[in-house]
Amino acid sequence: MNVLIIGSGGRENAIAFKISQSSLLKKLYALPGNPGIEKFAECVSGISQDDNSAIVNFARNEKIDFVVIGPEAPLVNGLADELDRAGIKVFGCSAAAARLEGSKIFAKNLMKKYNIPTAEFETFDNPDAAKKYIREKGAPIVIKADGLAAGKGVIVAENLDDALAAVDEMKNFGAAGNKIVVEECMIGEEVSLLAFTDGKTVVPMVAAQDHKRVFDGDKGLNTGGMGAYAPAPVASEKVLKLAEEKILKPVIAALNSEGIIYRGCLYAGLMIVDGEPKVVEFNARFGDPETQVVLPLLECDLLEIMLACVRGTLADKKISRSKKSAVCVIAASGGYPKSYKKNLPIEGIEKAESLGALVFHAGTAKKDGKLVTSGGRVLGITVIDDDLKKAVEHVYKCMEVIKFQDIHYRKDIAAKAMKYLSD
Repeated sequence: MNVLIIGSGGRENAIAFKISQSSLLKKLYALPGNPGIEKFAECVSGISQDDNSAIVNFARNEKIDFVVIGPEAPLVNGLADELDRAGIKVFGCSAAAARLEGSKIFAKNLMKKYNIPTAEFETFDNPDAAKKYIREKGAPIVIKADGLAAGKGVIVAENLDDALAAVDEMKNFGAAGNKIVVEECMIGEEVSLLAFTDGKTVVPMVAAQDHKRVFDGDKGLNTGGMGAYAPAPVASEKVLKLAEEKILKPVIAALNSEGIIYRGCLYAGLMIVDGEPKVVEFNARFGDPETQVVLPLLECDLLEIMLACVRGTLADKKISRSKKSAVCVIAASGGYPKSYKKNLPIEGIEKAESLGALVFHAGTAKKDGKLVTSGGRVLGITVIDDDLKKAVEHVYKCMEVIKFQDIHYRKDIAAKAMKYLSD
């Protein structure tokens, strides 16, 4: 099969890495791709991943059999729908299904209607009304932009002043912040549960835990994710079963009841509150950086599973996972998620790989034949080892050899897991 991956981040690098191992693969393309993806695919420049018609034309001209959509924006913009209408198979949900991520208000109202456990909430399009509600409820409280905000449209306000200021900050997200959700601050531990679905069957992957804040100890601003690990021990067998029966299966059924068939990867961001999972948010695609630890632990053909999701035959597939552990640490540009320098030379990738790391490129570029930084999250360094403690020790040895000016990374990825492993 000729396969095209849409996207340019670390998530897409991990998808390319895994798809490249498929016995079904003839040729792999990526649009636009990145220098890390180039190891596995022919990268296509000159076409925007937001240009649906140009992508469809490229797929026709290059006889693409299957398209895998990585980021959320093309899904919300209906790329999967247009590929489907053109008769090109696509792993990625429809625009209607992608509203689960594209509109937090849509998602919250769906959960309320179908009794899917989540935080109490109210929605607002008037800042003054939102502030009045916040004053009534008090803090801590959570303020969310309704639309897509690159993983940064959520503010957990610890006090009333910060909460009121957060309402005003929503305008920084443009149209995404015109409407907002204000919800209770759930106290617990977060976990990311990704699942394959064909619209009928739902098969969860190994549970992972992301680290959203920029600094150690979950301090500082929210980011797109500073690292992840899997499996996450907070997601016990009991928690996973509850999540599957009370959240994953019900939300797919709820969408079906609304006339929406969801095919692709469903991401449930969960808060474990007193042993019970509740939904923090849904995403309509693979998470980033969770994908960088979840897919390397998959011990079967990813392309086969994706095809089964599209064909409606997921129930016939056996999905196996490694019993090992994976840890990913993000090497970020100094200053991220605010302003940061670009075009800084990167060194040490080959040495990290020689130490056993998988290096997934997120914000890199080639300049004068040399690899340089081009984004806030630059690299995801992933290590697989026999257990989580070994994987953590291993990944930080690899981090020591990655070099670029003002490199920043968290030193406590997976620290929360250690309390479960101390016995």
